[in-house]
Amino acid sequence: MTMPVPAVRVPLGSWDVCMLNGDYQQRGLLYATPPFSTAHLVDHLRATLADALATYYPVAGRLATEQHRDDEQGIVACSVSIDCAGQGVEILHAVAGGVSVADVVPPDADIPAAVRSFFPLDGATNYDGHELPLLVLADGVFLGFAYNHVLCDATSWWDFLNAWVEIARLRLSPPGAPGAVTPRTPTFERWLAPAVLPYADLAGLIERPSPPPPPQRERMLRFSAESLVALKERARQELLAAGDEAGAAAVTKFQALSSLLLRSVTRARRQAPDQDTVCRFAVNNRERLRPPLPAGYFGHSVDAISAEAMGASELLAREHGWAAAAVGRAVAAHTEAAIRARVAAWTANPTVSLLRLFDAHGVVITSSPRLDVYGCDFGWGKPLAVRTGRANKHDGKVSLFPGQDGGGDIDVDLALAPEHMAALELDGEFWAAVSPDASRLARKLDD
Repeated sequence: MTMPVPAVRVPLGSWDVCMLNGDYQQRGLLYATPPFSTAHLVDHLRATLADALATYYPVAGRLATEQHRDDEQGIVACSVSIDCAGQGVEILHAVAGGVSVADVVPPDADIPAAVRSFFPLDGATNYDGHELPLLVLADGVFLGFAYNHVLCDATSWWDFLNAWVEIARLRLSPPGAPGAVTPRTPTFERWLAPAVLPYADLAGLIERPSPPPPPQRERMLRFSAESLVALKERARQELLAAGDEAGAAAVTKFQALSSLLLRSVTRARRQAPDQDTVCRFAVNNRERLRPPLPAGYFGHSVDAISAEAMGASELLAREHGWAAAAVGRAVAAHTEAAIRARVAAWTANPTVSLLRLFDAHGVVITSSPRLDVYGCDFGWGKPLAVRTGRANKHDGKVSLFPGQDGGGDIDVDLALAPEHMAALELDGEFWAAVSPDASRLARKLDD
């Protein structure tokens, strides 16, 4: 699908170009069968996506690298931008014969390997956005998206998706029904100055992991609001008992959940006592800047930070609250001054090889339960579930999403090596905090 849009370019800053070495983001939403034909569904999504792209026109563009020349030395540097010439997005329609909703979301079981086939652009890196579309959509009752992480982060992506949803829902409303599309004014200009890299060509810097990827098991686990409150209170009481009143006052549900995941995965791996482990996580910079970025900022504004490394034996010998406080200190230290210092450090030594966060002895936590995932009603009902693809997956990768029913629940998408997942399934402390989902899913499927 090509689009007539302004022929402009959006220069990219360091936050954006650091993502060139990563994979396309793969996200998908599962829906009940719409009350109309598949042909009508595809036409509806295509037409309303075109309307959304008229406003979010960079989504239909491509990456472009401009080389900077020196009269004496030749090509000495380059910069990357989004060429917004309406090159288009790609829409794929496929049929998964014999696969039901229940097959995609089996209760209390691994996410089926077949779900990975619902996503396009397996193996593509963000750098490939020079030729590949920045957005590819595969549809049916499962809408699978692959979007380029240089184009935007998760906050911007779900803003775009919900803008499209509003258009689609209004298009299906009965004639005369009240309602109007909420005006959205995305800001495409980057907060950072255009990044200049001291390379004539970036292609040689792109890391492409050798196939095939190692085997993994993946589970979607529900943590209820009540369970999260209990985890937080346990951490708070432990910190008070240890005399850390400041840590106890500042502890959050995110910190408590991160502590549980890090400690439980470390136990499951049976790591050597002196082996360091670390909890890394993605942090949104928008509200940390002064002034904050505009509400409609469309781009990448995320840093990857980590708690201090700690030996496996020390982590497991200390209490749950101690690890939660360590995560809290890392979050508190990520101030505007720290953000600007990171930008300055990158500018002094620019590279695109910063994204590979895989650590065989740690966990990496991405996405956010604050994202408006289940507001994506295209006109035939809210999603039944959210799923992720194979991209950016490794042993210890965690993605957080809001629970389907709201109310403060968090869904945790956890990928582990098969032997580590098997060991985790025997961890009583971990599973005491996980909420069974068998009855919930059965109820949803019967509705």
